[in-house]
Amino acid sequence: MGDLRIGKYVIIDDVPCRVVSMDKSKPGKHGAAKLRIEAMGLFDNGKRSLMKSTDADVEIPIVERKRAQVVSLSGNLANLMDLASYETFDVSIPDDMMKDLEVGKEIQYMVVMGKKLLLRVYDNE
Repeated sequence: MGDLRIGKYVIIDDVPCRVVSMDKSKPGKHGAAKLRIEAMGLFDNGKRSLMKSTDADVEIPIVERKRAQVVSLSGNLANLMDLASYETFDVSIPDDMMKDLEVGKEIQYMVVMGKKLLLRVYDNE
């Protein structure tokens, strides 16, 4: 748990999450120090917590950041083409990015545990 920091990723209940807070308790007379991790789910924004001994291991998801171009928009779905592999796929658009997305714009997305999530829209200037 030494590498775990606020803003990093952790898996809680088989869900990839971003750490939002960490509290460490003092070791007791007969026990080790405990670490309480509060995190938000990446795909459902659900709040989750994890309580572990500070010397215990936690699962960390593999996060890949990639770039893609918007091919088409349909409701709250965007069809994207990966700029490295030219693979096309559909991904849901977060509400806060709905107004910024246009056909032809480049975006950054991440792949975590086989799921894709939009991160940000690049300005084409």
